[in-house]
Amino acid sequence: MSSDKVFHSRSQGIPSEGVKDQYADGKAARVWKKYIGDSNQRTKNYRDFLTGLLRRHGCKTVLDVACGTGIDSMMLLDEGFKVVSVDASDKMLKHALKARWERRREQRYDEWVIEEANWQTLPQDVEQFMPGVQFDAVICLGNSFAHLLDEYEDQRTQKMCLRNFAQVLKPGGLLFIDHRNYDSMINRGATPGHSIYYNCKYPVDIKTSVLVVRGKPELVALDYCIDARDEDPNAERSEFRLCYYPHGLDAFTRMLDAAFDGRAQHNIYADFQPLDKVPEPAYYIHVMQKK
Repeated sequence: MSSDKVFHSRSQGIPSEGVKDQYADGKAARVWKKYIGDSNQRTKNYRDFLTGLLRRHGCKTVLDVACGTGIDSMMLLDEGFKVVSVDASDKMLKHALKARWERRREQRYDEWVIEEANWQTLPQDVEQFMPGVQFDAVICLGNSFAHLLDEYEDQRTQKMCLRNFAQVLKPGGLLFIDHRNYDSMINRGATPGHSIYYNCKYPVDIKTSVLVVRGKPELVALDYCIDARDEDPNAERSEFRLCYYPHGLDAFTRMLDAAFDGRAQHNIYADFQPLDKVPEPAYYIHVMQKK
């Protein structure tokens, strides 16, 4: 169901046709770096996990399919990987392009490929700028996939996009994809207070709303409020809303397995730790190895 039929999921000015770019009004993009916090501290949360698995499996080329402002891509570049970064939001991509320009004298940044691409047409989009290329790894982290809502109430678009992720992987390649603990959010009506990704030093309030349609949770809306006025009197109180499809762990696991025709090795982690080590994780991370 299109969320905007029953719930205002977007700020004014965002296009209503095609895949929704929830960053199109620029509000979230402008303050995203504040929400992320110190980038070095952010990457410490999962650098060892991600790069350790990539190196263990001999991965050298990585496609970041939700690169946003480019922070994860830059982490991988600095770790020596060859990275191609794509996103559907030009408002987010401009920050990645700016970062590439500022460090263009470094070879790895000069060779960094950044393009606009759509998950629904990902193999065709990649073919346009890198013909015949498949990747050792694909990453879709930071709860990015949940931005894709269920327009038809049967998850057909989500299933197609997961298959597209699998298609651009080499045999033996890895897909890293995550989602928030929506099971907990739905049961408690609140977002877990801890986060493995964001280290904002400013007060952040996240109001959680769950939209239930015919007895089924269809959408989770998070209203973010970041207040930096105590540190900077000229700063604004930043407010924006982002909406997500509430993937349950069991259902998402089945959907991922189906995207790889049940032939991929599937490991699940909780906040980048073994699943049984975290009683109530903020995020689940799925690692698929293509046969």
